[in-house]
Amino acid sequence: MTDLADFAATDLARGFERGEFSPRDALAAVERRVAAAEPRLCALYAYDPEAARMAAEESTARWQRGAARGPLDGVPVTIKENIATKGVPMPLGTAASALVPAAEDAPPAARLREAGAVILGKTTMPDYGMLSSGLSSFHPLTRNPWNLARNPGGSSAGAAAAAAAGYGPLHLGTDIGGSVRLPAGWCGLVGLKPSLGRVPIDPPYIGRAAGPLTRTVADTALMMSALSRPDWRDHMSLPPADIPWQDLDMSLKGRRLGLMLEAGFGDAAEPEVKAAILAAARRFAAEGVEIIEIQPFLTPEMMAGLDMFWRVRAWADIKALPPARAAKVLPFIHAWAEGGAGASGLDVYHGVSQIMAIRAAAARAFRGVDFALSPTAPMPAFAAELPAPSNDPARPFQHIGFTVAFNMSEQPAVSINAGYTAEGLPIGLQIIGQRFDDIGVLRLAAAWEKLRPVQRPWPVVA
Repeated sequence: MTDLADFAATDLARGFERGEFSPRDALAAVERRVAAAEPRLCALYAYDPEAARMAAEESTARWQRGAARGPLDGVPVTIKENIATKGVPMPLGTAASALVPAAEDAPPAARLREAGAVILGKTTMPDYGMLSSGLSSFHPLTRNPWNLARNPGGSSAGAAAAAAAGYGPLHLGTDIGGSVRLPAGWCGLVGLKPSLGRVPIDPPYIGRAAGPLTRTVADTALMMSALSRPDWRDHMSLPPADIPWQDLDMSLKGRRLGLMLEAGFGDAAEPEVKAAILAAARRFAAEGVEIIEIQPFLTPEMMAGLDMFWRVRAWADIKALPPARAAKVLPFIHAWAEGGAGASGLDVYHGVSQIMAIRAAAARAFRGVDFALSPTAPMPAFAAELPAPSNDPARPFQHIGFTVAFNMSEQPAVSINAGYTAEGLPIGLQIIGQRFDDIGVLRLAAAWEKLRPVQRPWPVVA
């Protein structure tokens, strides 16, 4: 690759240090890429090239005088729009929101800014982040760079589309049921959902995590070295830990990998998806890894309870809006949330209890294995215009069976490309680790980068 827009962050940092090119040069390349692709991709919100240029000039000066803040200094980055950046409103993907400028950076944005990263702007998401889709009542429809007729996934829709299209190497999303991993899988990326609390976030919530979307495991690790720094505002964050994020070597021999081809809930993995995950398991087995079948542990009752809990939460937010604003919520989301309007206290209690049931079931399933492999999603990227693969607000979560359990269990999980469909769409392999073993998950993903077949060129959108 000769276009700086396609350089990994690790390669940009080396080039900055050697004086081969500057943050100014890298940003100019990304600006050209955005100009060519964004009219069709629609991945960005609050794109601010002038502020980015100022930051790139300041970074260039720091590198020139030997005072760079570290390897992220000068590297272009985008931030999902539900992560506050000072002075920028957060519509949360919906036209129902009041556009009030954020008072300060949220913890993940603050860490990236402190590290000297050049913030291009924010990226799009669907209404309230409750869709695995690029469809929004506020943002234009975001599309998948691999095929513009397909969805990038969500809710970190714009982040994934921007990463696959080469809007620089580093992109920050959030994940409460698969919202980093699903778009990463459908866009051929590395998408990490860290252990709950590993990346401080504000506001924290059950299952909610911020995580990177990048093209390489090394870039994800580099981003985590900044994102995982402590912040008092997250009262659910983990104690600070000295994690060797740059040490991605792992011996595979003797490792015990679970293989989960059925989730226990939702859509079954399509044949091409299942075949790609099986092929990955065979490649690991050839390296001396023991493959152990994991029985599905998620149940329809668990998901019905979680679904009801989420519906009630969403309905509480929508019901509090003035009627004129509530009417602007995407109809699919409004219809889904309204399903919680008549819930009783017992219904809500049962929903919360199912979160604990999922945690217990995941802990049992992971006894005796170091990591597990599964599909990220049961199907490849779906039609761009759909809110969800089912297109049914009564059954909106049929596609998140492989991802959502690990939000509730607080385990780290990463999606990384496993292969392609006959149509050329990426297929995500999910690697799940034990609680708190974020570095182990990244090390196994790095091993897969070396084992997997040669990857296809990144898509060009123009």
